[in-house]
Amino acid sequence: MSELSSGWSREFDEPIAPPDGGKLVVLRDAANYITALPAKEAALPEWQAAIEALILAVELGGPTMFARIGVMRALNRGHVREFIPAEGS
Repeated sequence: MSELSSGWSREFDEPIAPPDGGKLVVLRDAANYITALPAKEAALPEWQAAIEALILAVELGGPTMFARIGVMRALNRGHVREFIPAEGS
């Protein structure tokens, strides 16, 4: 595995767009995003799970999809999906 496709330089299958703008393209981007959060927010269980998934992807070569899911869950932790039935149903 080359230096660019291993470790913190591994790319997500699809970039993550945080609500404050920008893009998280590689694992390092997500790690930098999380470490820039206020300490109280970064200590939330959702962010801790995202950090763990990032570390597993980097250290054990785990799937970047799991790390992406962890970051997405943390970013969307307060969002409640609302079901809106289609017209005529």
